[in-house]
Amino acid sequence: MESSGHSAVLSGPWAIAPADEELRRQFHDPAFDDSDWSETSVPAHWRTVRGFEQHDGPILYRHHFNGDHRPPRRGERAGSPRHWLVFDGLLYQSDIWLDGDYLGDTEGWFFPHQFEITDHLAARRDHIVAVDLTCSPVGDTSAKRNLTGTLQEPEYMGQWNPGGIWRPVRMETSGAARLRFSRLLCEEANEERARLRVRAVVDTPTTEHVILRTRVVDPDGIEVVDHRFELPLAVGENRREWTIDVPRPHLWWPRALGNQPLYTVTLEVHPIGTSAAPPPLGPDTLSDDRTWTTGLRRVELRDWNLTVNGQRLFAKGVLLGPTSRDLAGADPGTVGHDVDLASDAGLDLVRVHAHVARPELYERADELGILVWQDLPLIRGYAHSVRQTAVQHAREAVDLLGHHPSIALWCGHDEPLPAAAGLEALSERRGRFRAMVKGATAQTLPTWNRTVLDRAVTRALRSADPSRPVVPHSGVLPHPPSFDGTDSHLWNGWLHGEVDDLSLLLATWPRLGRWVTGLSAQSPPTDASFIDGSEWPVLDTETLSTHHGFQDAVFKRRLPCAAFPDLSAWVQAAQNHQAHLIRAQIDTLRRLKYRPTGGFVVARLADAHPSISCSILDDRRNPKAAWDALAEACRPVTVIADIPPGGPVPGERFEIQIHAVSDLRVPVADLEVTAHLTWPGGELSRRWAGALEPDSVSLIGTLEVDVDHRPGELVLVVRLTGSGHEVECRHRAGINS
Repeated sequence: MESSGHSAVLSGPWAIAPADEELRRQFHDPAFDDSDWSETSVPAHWRTVRGFEQHDGPILYRHHFNGDHRPPRRGERAGSPRHWLVFDGLLYQSDIWLDGDYLGDTEGWFFPHQFEITDHLAARRDHIVAVDLTCSPVGDTSAKRNLTGTLQEPEYMGQWNPGGIWRPVRMETSGAARLRFSRLLCEEANEERARLRVRAVVDTPTTEHVILRTRVVDPDGIEVVDHRFELPLAVGENRREWTIDVPRPHLWWPRALGNQPLYTVTLEVHPIGTSAAPPPLGPDTLSDDRTWTTGLRRVELRDWNLTVNGQRLFAKGVLLGPTSRDLAGADPGTVGHDVDLASDAGLDLVRVHAHVARPELYERADELGILVWQDLPLIRGYAHSVRQTAVQHAREAVDLLGHHPSIALWCGHDEPLPAAAGLEALSERRGRFRAMVKGATAQTLPTWNRTVLDRAVTRALRSADPSRPVVPHSGVLPHPPSFDGTDSHLWNGWLHGEVDDLSLLLATWPRLGRWVTGLSAQSPPTDASFIDGSEWPVLDTETLSTHHGFQDAVFKRRLPCAAFPDLSAWVQAAQNHQAHLIRAQIDTLRRLKYRPTGGFVVARLADAHPSISCSILDDRRNPKAAWDALAEACRPVTVIADIPPGGPVPGERFEIQIHAVSDLRVPVADLEVTAHLTWPGGELSRRWAGALEPDSVSLIGTLEVDVDHRPGELVLVVRLTGSGHEVECRHRAGINS
């Protein structure tokens, strides 16, 4: 969302100092001498400032500016100009002064906070803004108080404090009538009509009559709607909500289904006085305005099958964490580039995991037709005191992001479970069993986070945005009383079980496969220079676990260092395991498309800093082996061999089903599939030819083999070719005598 351009960024250096009680009593005084303080630019996280690399705050900021920075005033007939100080992003809590006067406090980091400063700018030319900013470290991880999501999760960010003025600080000018809050949603759309819902909160210091004007411009630059109505305003805040119909719209589609035409919607406030003949509306009557770029579409989630404009879509997705630790300083192109990378891998959806990204990510998703699963910044356990704050933040998220057509659904809370059993418990069989029982039990019992907090957040999201589906929480298995559950964080082949267990698990409990979002395994990056391998196979596991996300207990069980000759071999083996897991499990889920699987989300695309993690790209976006595996598994047309878990049993008949999958919306003709199977003492070849229906899964044949008692290996190579498609999958399975 953009303002009209009547704003000015407060550029230039800001003075910065660690807070102590004496400074806190004095620093907001205009006469205070800050000449010996450090300097920083804004926006920035304070840990990027030299000398503050280890600070956890609180931190004090001061900035000098003069009235020459104020934006141009509004139209001559828009009433006396009003001036506003706007902080686009403060991480996380703050108290703010201007010229020694206290303006107020803030809590919440991803949405703007604004304060009227009209009288201050009239009283003097030179000004000083002072900010006392706190982002407290996480103490009890089961009862957190900062709603910062993954920004303060060691798994993503290591030992990092994201505090700071991380988005620009601006002055804005309006007329007497100010748009304090505004929201735009597309609540329905079809080929005949789209309906937009607009909400505005207009603030005025006096009684007033205004015209609220909403203008809609289509992708060709043609104004298709000019909607107006008169509104009498009382002193203070006035709320109004209305709908606008757009005839015969150009529908916005995900990349797999169509094009992404974008509309421009402008909301204007024009004071008109009380005369019988109000003046013509124009720039000189404009008091305030907002502009959105949006797309017109309808999105629904039915039994975990996603539909856009009535068309069903099998959602192939990936998790996005914060772009980098230095989210404030990340290059705008880099922020949007993660969406390009998801598109390059053949994906349809990104899940912005437990944080709100910078605007560039959502803008790029709108342009490319990549759907967004948007989490609120809630992950795992929170204190009881955060409920009202979380509800407010849910509404703010809708105000900030609701106009983006790419956002397909909201998720209130990721893994709202009691503190999980430590990963060290997984290192022994009895420990693994206890951990699994404890985890399953935790999901069946009521908890304050899942039962109270998440219900309140879900109600707030559904009330603020009835146009989108809302997932109350992520990673909750079916449990009483409804036995419904949400998406599944299964982690087969990593935290528990084996890679090939997934197909057996989903055959036993199909509901777990409706939407799988726990799918990957940890691996180090190829450039593992942050890992000291000089005393191999001994690693500094404490440092790697604390600062780089390393799950030591799982690696000891899956890929113990002592089993490999050096660091390089261990890195390659871990990457190969991750690649095999991703390819095999995506194949399983695609074979179950719509029966019951509606989609999946691989965890995750890229790291925010050097890490041993589940990402498929490192923090510099260099690929691991899993990158090619993901791209191959997500081709729009593919072939899948369904090999039963456990592999062949000597002396018994072994059957392998071959499926072909198409996500295309048109038939695919002239395809050929070949399968070549070898094992000790035999081989088998088959060939099939034909066509695939649109958006389909087809069983094209079954390989049957009688395995004798000779030990060895069964090897299967399946290829699909034709109509511009070429896919190959290879499988190996051991045969024991």
